Amino acid sequence: MNKISVRLADWHKDNADIHRIRSAVFVAEQHVPPELEFDAEDPSAVHFLALEGDYPIGTARLLPDGTIGRVSVLKDWRGLNVGDALMRAVILEAQNRDLSQQMLSAQVHATPFYERLGFRVVSEEFLEAGIPHVDMVRDSRESA
Repeated sequence: MNKISVRLADWHKDNADIHRIRSAVFVAEQHVPPELEFDAEDPSAVHFLALEGDYPIGTARLLPDGTIGRVSVLKDWRGLNVGDALMRAVILEAQNRDLSQQMLSAQVHATPFYERLGFRVVSEEFLEAGIPHVDMVRDSRESA
């Protein structure tokens, strides 16, 4: 396996790769309707691409208010710390933008992953696109 790297993505230039990854993970695997997966927040979000060599294998986005979302890694690369590298890059970018609190809605099965990164559950379980989720928050001042 080649080295895994994470870089900032350009929504317009990298749109096809971001779309391919999110469609594979959320639409094809998890049956999220495409109209819910791609929204009006995308053009103004900061996007990230995880790459193996120069091949995009994961993505995430950061909204101006510190909300992290659309964290996705292609199936064949899960369990290889790609999500960890992706999230660490997003958290660092949030901190660089003085967004000391990061928020996300996590699929319930993924909460241990986010807890290892310093997030804590702050809501009851709820359904989003038919999938159980919880809201989670990370405060950089507490998690540093």
